[in-house]
Amino acid sequence: MFSISDLMPDDEQRITQTAELLVEAFQRWPATYSDIDSALEAVRESFGMGRVSRVALDLNGAVVGWVGGISEYDGIAWELHPLAIRPDWQQRGVGRALVADLEAQVRERGGVTVYLGSDDEDGWTSLGNIDLYPNVWEHIARIQNLRNHPYTFYLNCGYAIVGVIPDANGPGKPDILMAKRVAR
Repeated sequence: MFSISDLMPDDEQRITQTAELLVEAFQRWPATYSDIDSALEAVRESFGMGRVSRVALDLNGAVVGWVGGISEYDGIAWELHPLAIRPDWQQRGVGRALVADLEAQVRERGGVTVYLGSDDEDGWTSLGNIDLYPNVWEHIARIQNLRNHPYTFYLNCGYAIVGVIPDANGPGKPDILMAKRVAR
């Protein structure tokens, strides 16, 4: 069991737990949140204007997941960034619950769409390690998950692939763009 609540800017214990979670959860992507200082900076940035910062807490009040949202396009569309689940809590519904919670937060603020980027820097999908030009959409139509890339998690949460930025992270390292309408 877990609960979801706001991460508060004066709760140093949970801020530290959230930063540690980021480092641990993103070990597969060592360039992202590779150390506690960069993770702490990301967590503290989540308290800015036009931001949402929500945590999943276990029964003892420890942070087991975190989702952030960033208002864009005058509050009509929000970027989901980031989503991190403690590895020992993955596959237990925490990620899906945090995504649904962020969508509700966005609706309450008058938002219509949530979008995200899901990088493929290591060839975990069929879009990685290839030249996507000039027929980008043909590659997207045939996308395959080769090594448990998170884009399928978002598909299962109702998100659609709405584009790709080829070479966003270097040659053959695209960013997969996904979005979902959360209100009419």
